[in-house]
Amino acid sequence: MNDPYLAPFALKWNPFSPAVPIEALLATVAVEHFLRRIEKTQLGEGGFALITGEPGIGKSVVLRLLAERLQQLPELEVGALARPQGNLADFYRELGDLFSVPLRPHNRWAGSKTLRERWQHHFEATLVRPVLLIDEAQEMSPSVLNELRLLASARFDSRVLLTVVLAGDARLTEKLRQEDLLPLGSRIRIRLALEPATPAELLACLRHLCAAAGNPNLMTPALMQTLSEHALGNRRVLVNTAAELLAAGAERSLAQLDEQLYLALVGAPRPAPRHPAVERRRA
Repeated sequence: MNDPYLAPFALKWNPFSPAVPIEALLATVAVEHFLRRIEKTQLGEGGFALITGEPGIGKSVVLRLLAERLQQLPELEVGALARPQGNLADFYRELGDLFSVPLRPHNRWAGSKTLRERWQHHFEATLVRPVLLIDEAQEMSPSVLNELRLLASARFDSRVLLTVVLAGDARLTEKLRQEDLLPLGSRIRIRLALEPATPAELLACLRHLCAAAGNPNLMTPALMQTLSEHALGNRRVLVNTAAELLAAGAERSLAQLDEQLYLALVGAPRPAPRHPAVERRRA
């Protein structure tokens, strides 16, 4: 990787980039439990699962971990919706592309029949349901969400044809409480509600990122502690601040990132902010 910021620190990749390799992602106990439930239960039974949390808290990371794990399973079809904000016609076009089914969006009856047959044949051949992953699902319109609900079930709702994992922020949770989406909300079988991380969890994440990238001593322990305590429990805030420090450290030809660099860029750290959710978990 020809990144001028990496060479001075003997890094294999930028540990604070959104595109870090999958081995740089650290799953918490709760996330690992969710992944196992999807793999061991949901694939066989189908249905909806839900990941919720504030922006930057790690929803997309969970989807990356899940997609990587599912793609290791032989013959399992896994698709990821790229345009959750699309209308019904776009939705059908993308489903057809993901599952290799030629569809005509203006003929939704034929399209839904073809897709359902495709998913049924997949289950009969593999004994697992195909999977559809949807990030930023709060952007989906109620009409598309309801269409997905109807597509994914058969035989008077007694047979589920698809495994769907929705990920979104609080707007998705509120949307699923709307009257016209209550039937979908009642069908969510597995939930993962991500909360702001504790400083200890963020510190473990930071250590793992640095070690996986090839330099566990990239930062001093004091700097790691400071970053973890001032990231508001938010993983994105943590890595964005660390990325700024990495760039500044490379420009200054430092051998290691330390608190002096942090003070120069950010200023004297204020008392660590207290996030209500983190305080509840400590109590």
